[in-house]
Amino acid sequence: MKVHLQTTNLDDMKKNKTKHIITWIFRAIAAVIMLQTLFFKFTGAEESVYIFTQIGMEPFGRYLSGAVELIAGVLLFTRFYAVGAALGLGTISGAIFFHLTALGIEVQGDGGTLFIMAIVVFVSSALTIALNLEDIKAKYLPSKLQASAA
Repeated sequence: MKVHLQTTNLDDMKKNKTKHIITWIFRAIAAVIMLQTLFFKFTGAEESVYIFTQIGMEPFGRYLSGAVELIAGVLLFTRFYAVGAALGLGTISGAIFFHLTALGIEVQGDGGTLFIMAIVVFVSSALTIALNLEDIKAKYLPSKLQASAA
């Protein structure tokens, strides 16, 4: 019987390590994409100004979304990654919404690159949360809410 328990623990350890690695990959993908766009938002690059002008949020929206993406991107590399993933998911949902309503999939002849990157950030952030939902609930929900959420 002890052998069975040890095998089960070893299997659990392997699953946890695999989940940890996969989670880090999703966290890094979302963070890198969000962080690399900051240069364009904060320097007033022509495409960023165009996008936020089209949706009527220039310059405030550009700076605000950049600040939120900066915070989310940094948090994704910390123990507060769940907060970063949630912020990233919320912010990028806005980007996807505006692509589907006001901007279109392709913006200024980019071939849909910005839209695809937004989808990748959305999926990566969502999977980061989904893969770690039990840990996130244990960390952020009071014990009374955990029992009712189960």
